[in-house]
Amino acid sequence: MVVQRWRGLEDLPGNWGRCVVTIGVFDGVHRGHQELIRRTVEVARERGLPSVVLTFDPHPSEVLRPGSHPAQLTTLRRKAELIEELGVDVLCVLPFTLELSRLTAHEFVHEILVDRLHAAVVLVGENFTFGAKAAGDIELLRQLGRRFGYVAYGAELQGASVRGGSAAGELLQGEITYSSTYVRSCIDAGDVAAAAAALGRWHRVEGIVVRGDGRGRELGYPTANLSTHAYAAVPADGVYSCWFHCVSQPGQPLAAAVSVGTNPTFSGRERSVEAFVLGVTEDFYGQHVALDFVSRLRDMVRFDSLPELVRQIDVDVEQTREALGVD
Repeated sequence: MVVQRWRGLEDLPGNWGRCVVTIGVFDGVHRGHQELIRRTVEVARERGLPSVVLTFDPHPSEVLRPGSHPAQLTTLRRKAELIEELGVDVLCVLPFTLELSRLTAHEFVHEILVDRLHAAVVLVGENFTFGAKAAGDIELLRQLGRRFGYVAYGAELQGASVRGGSAAGELLQGEITYSSTYVRSCIDAGDVAAAAAALGRWHRVEGIVVRGDGRGRELGYPTANLSTHAYAAVPADGVYSCWFHCVSQPGQPLAAAVSVGTNPTFSGRERSVEAFVLGVTEDFYGQHVALDFVSRLRDMVRFDSLPELVRQIDVDVEQTREALGVD
């Protein structure tokens, strides 16, 4: 299936008919997002119409309140991949600008959903807001639908206990809130297992491998040092077991023990993400790579001597092998 990608509504075909639309930032494409998008695809197929996911870039908060951009769970490229895997016909990325933010709720519906997209059905989360100062809500969306000839549905993105998929592989007790804010809080706390349960897959951090200070190689554990995006949702300081992907040269993921933090043993000040890729001698310099965070092994601590640090790294590597089930 070939998914159409539109950057703004200028890419919309001239003969565009009616469609079924879902709208949101969809950062993380968590389980709640996935269910909403799947339902959009189902409704579209039932009606014989194309399904459209309308999302925004950059994050609205960065335009409305510069400097307040929340930690980014997925890059735009990764978000597009995850959404397209759910079977949508069209992914439309609408540039979020001050001009767009000033559209009233009525103008947003009339100009974008009705005049341009010709929406027949609109599906959103129950807490969805839209228009200038977030004045529009699901009830207004329904009211305007009765005027303009579309049907609007709101979906609850919260649920009771959920079973992690292949990413988590365990049952989390209690209620899980399907929200990007919840996932960010898990990652910020270093609870990558809880984040995986809400996402339905492991949390991923991407970056370009840059040259570090070379200490890892001197210790017998050379690392790939990632330069991540300024807004990337990097887990709390600690050591983790991860799957390492070379995005530049796709292939099988590799096992990696990953250190996140300031390297307190060496009185470091700048936070870094360093991956020791098991059984590989390649340095990966300049390559685009990704880390899927599987489990947290320990806190980041300061060691009194280099031999003590090396012994702990030996343990970290063995625990990584066990966590990932590799030899």
